[in-house]
Amino acid sequence: MKLDALDLKILAAIQREGRITKLALAEKVGLSPTPCWVRLKKLETAGIVTGYTARLDLRLVAKVTTVMVEVTLGHHRQGDFERFERAVRDSPAVVACWAVGGGVDYILKVAAPDVDAYQRLMDGWLEREIGIARYFTYIVTRTVKEAVDPPVEALAPTV
Repeated sequence: MKLDALDLKILAAIQREGRITKLALAEKVGLSPTPCWVRLKKLETAGIVTGYTARLDLRLVAKVTTVMVEVTLGHHRQGDFERFERAVRDSPAVVACWAVGGGVDYILKVAAPDVDAYQRLMDGWLEREIGIARYFTYIVTRTVKEAVDPPVEALAPTV
C-alpha cells in the first residue's frame, strides 16, 4: 500500500493519541470524518496499524526489574533458531526480542518481579536445553527513554 501525506498524518496522530475520536482525528489531519475513517480502516486492513494499547507505568502496580540479555546459541541451524524463538514467544517475561547480527544472536528485554525470577527463567531455559551456549545479563538501573515505536515523523518526514 502506497502511503500519501494524509495517511502519514493519520498514523502520526493515532500513534501519539490512540484514543482519539473520529472527529478529532479528522480535524487534526484536515479531512472530513468519513474519508478519514475510511483511510484509517484501510491502514488497519493493510496491517500497518496492528492494534491499540494503553501504556502503563508498571512500577506503580508491582515490583519490576528490567533485564537486557545477550544470547548466543551453540549451533546455528534453522531448527536451533526455531526452538529458541518458540521458548521466547512462550515466555510472558520476555517483552521484546531481536535477532541481531554481530557477536551475539539475540538481544532480549525481560521484565521480571526481581533478579531471582529472572534467573529462574534463564535456569529453566538452560535445563530445557533450548540451545543457549552463553548469555550476558545487564540489569537496567534507570530508564532514560523508552518508546514503543519511533514516531512516524522521524521515519517519514513529510508529515
